[in-house]
Amino acid sequence: MQTRATNRPTPDRRRRRRFVTAVLAAGAVAAFFGPTAPATSVAKPRVTIVGDSIMASFDYVPAARRTLGKGLDLRSDNAVCRRLVAASCPFQGTTPATALDVVRAGGRGLGPVVVINVGYNDWPAVYDVGRVVRALRAAGVRRVVWVTLREAGPNATLYAQANAKARAVDRARKDVVVADWNARSRGRPWFRSDGLHLTSAGALALARLLRPLVLSGLAAS
Repeated sequence: MQTRATNRPTPDRRRRRRFVTAVLAAGAVAAFFGPTAPATSVAKPRVTIVGDSIMASFDYVPAARRTLGKGLDLRSDNAVCRRLVAASCPFQGTTPATALDVVRAGGRGLGPVVVINVGYNDWPAVYDVGRVVRALRAAGVRRVVWVTLREAGPNATLYAQANAKARAVDRARKDVVVADWNARSRGRPWFRSDGLHLTSAGALALARLLRPLVLSGLAAS
């Protein structure tokens, strides 16, 4: 008598079926929800520097830029002969935008904190700190870090008068903080022959002065 083959699955076949069923179920879930989205990176906070030839040292001293810009989206617009509000002086056939022009053009793209280091080509009568601060506020800037001018050389008295204007605005407004470079740099060997333009060590020292003020401004904004 011929026996009939059984169709009952073996234990191994049952395990394979369960595995295939699980894979198909997982595929159906993935198809429903779509591919897993990659983890989104947190955007770095934007900080903008507006400066003249003194601040331009940050463009050629990488260590200074790294020190100030660590963890930040640091942008800078520095130009030789830049003035604050009055028309800038020409240099090599071009006239740079004023600090006020840069602020108005940058608008909301400036970020919540802006560093201003402009004034060595200015004179006190036109050094209108308040006007620039108002323009920054209109652009959505929450904290302005204003760098004092180094009171050295033949124009030391003029620089002192400009610094007095910056300090007056600092006292009157909570959104302005003075970075007292004049005090910090007094007696230091951080300068070129004119006593104003920075060596690499000077640029790094300025970055270290600015860093905590910038971070404090970001925390408060």
